[in-house]
Amino acid sequence: MENQRGKGLSFARRIYLPRAIGLGIGFFSVGAALYPLNLPGWLWALLVFNGFFWPHLAYQVSTRSAFPYQAERRNLLYDSLCGGFWAASFQFSPLTTVTILSMMTMNNVAAGGYRLFVFGALAQLAGVLLGWSIFGVKFNLTMTQTQVWACLPMLTLYPLALGMVCYRLAIKLSQHKRALSALSRTDSLTGLLNHGAWKDLLHLKFQQCRQHNTQAMLALIDIDHFKMINDSYGHIVGDAALRQMSKELRNLLDEHELAGRYGGDEFCVILPNLPLNKAETLMEQLRNALQQYRHPDVPELRVSLSIGLACYQNAYTDALEWLDDADKALYTAKHTGRNTVSVALTRTASNHASA
Repeated sequence: MENQRGKGLSFARRIYLPRAIGLGIGFFSVGAALYPLNLPGWLWALLVFNGFFWPHLAYQVSTRSAFPYQAERRNLLYDSLCGGFWAASFQFSPLTTVTILSMMTMNNVAAGGYRLFVFGALAQLAGVLLGWSIFGVKFNLTMTQTQVWACLPMLTLYPLALGMVCYRLAIKLSQHKRALSALSRTDSLTGLLNHGAWKDLLHLKFQQCRQHNTQAMLALIDIDHFKMINDSYGHIVGDAALRQMSKELRNLLDEHELAGRYGGDEFCVILPNLPLNKAETLMEQLRNALQQYRHPDVPELRVSLSIGLACYQNAYTDALEWLDDADKALYTAKHTGRNTVSVALTRTASNHASA
């Protein structure tokens, strides 16, 4: 409910400026067409209200409503009704009629698409019928120089105002799209790349290594006895350990070294252009950093890591073979005492063929 109201308020704010500008300068276009017809004073009072007071009243009505979006759509239909009424009142002077009705139609399409376009057209027709019922069915196809000049601001300023609103909306939608794209690639707990996003980058890095014959290391990292941590201390403590792990990874890695959360307690890192000895040193630093971690509510908790490292090799036919070697190295680390770094064996062309 609150989210819908927030969206409705945002919609009302977007409409407010174009309406205020459009009806304000539209006053002069309509006034120039009404002036030669010697119409009653109450009509001029209504025109002043419609041009200079209605935009602000409409904004207040929509923002104070429990459903601002629906209220603002009704306001747009009132605008269309008034447009049809004014067209009938000044006897369909050609340039002014086209200017007023087309701008209101453009506003309806921009705000509500085909549906609001249809309802807006019906509201304009209802306004025409209302005007004819009061002033009779009359047409005046002549135009004065004053009417031409009075329509120019509407033809220039109003599309500019509407264009700026649409531009700002497009920028905001683009920002939201980028944010959603980032969220779809990010693990919500750790802030690292999620499984799918990291896997995509692994395939990309594999192709780069193959095409440019460059070096890269792949690391799979597992928190030792993580299920026991959850069972003994609770998932909140376990989640804190995962977040600490991601924090240490971000502290150690540079912008070119890509870390992700591979599974529940498994993390993965791509280390481009890094020789084996430096990669081992980096992973030892990570392992030591996690050993120093102390949870404020569970000081007895100790966190250790098992890490498997695999160097990119030309013998690999795809990225999954590279990942499989890192997984085997991790398996070795976990089954030789844990809390250690294990390196995958180097493949040769002959043993790869036999595999």
